[in-house]
Amino acid sequence: MAITTFKATTRRKKGLAVTAEARGFNVDIDEPESLGGSNTGMNPVELVLCALGGCQTILASSFAEKMKINLEDFWIELEGELDPDGFMGLSDVRPGYQSVRYNIHIKSDASEEKIRKFIELIEKRCPVGDTIGNVVKLEKAKITIEK
Repeated sequence: MAITTFKATTRRKKGLAVTAEARGFNVDIDEPESLGGSNTGMNPVELVLCALGGCQTILASSFAEKMKINLEDFWIELEGELDPDGFMGLSDVRPGYQSVRYNIHIKSDASEEKIRKFIELIEKRCPVGDTIGNVVKLEKAKITIEK
């Protein structure tokens, strides 16, 4: 299959609030009040965690039948560590996550060995996990000045 380009647009709303759009779907993004926002949506780093968990959950649903796994229930708890001083410019610490952890919960009658192979496949095939876990070429901003 050829390379596929995914697209999204974000637009400032009021204060720190942002609306994001992709394929006609919208997500409200904001910061908690403690970080200067109005708490009208998840913040971007929370969305990164949700993207990782969502991607792995979709893969689990996609591959369970192929691997003959009876998937009765599946959910992931995720957490990430970052120092807000980085993005606030208060120190030289990295602005992004320094670590991300997750705990996969699976309810199935499959053997432990089969489940471990299943989770290994999910982790190997997850595009979001790959993006977070590896260096990605980030092309710097092209600037269009609107008058």
